[in-house]
Amino acid sequence: MLTYCRTLWTVLASRILLLRRDNSRGEITTTVIVTALMAVLAIALIAIIAAKLTAKANSIDLGS
Repeated sequence: MLTYCRTLWTVLASRILLLRRDNSRGEITTTVIVTALMAVLAIALIAIIAAKLTAKANSIDLGS
């Protein structure tokens, strides 16, 4: 069991060191921020369209 834990620790430590050397880490943050902004804009656009459609539907005179 101790050998397994040491092996696991060595593998994890080496993976962490490799990830720290990678210089492309900042692109992920930018991508997440841009994606979140696009999602917020899409939700806002859908809300505006829904409000306009509802207002137009409520303004229709059905003659009753």
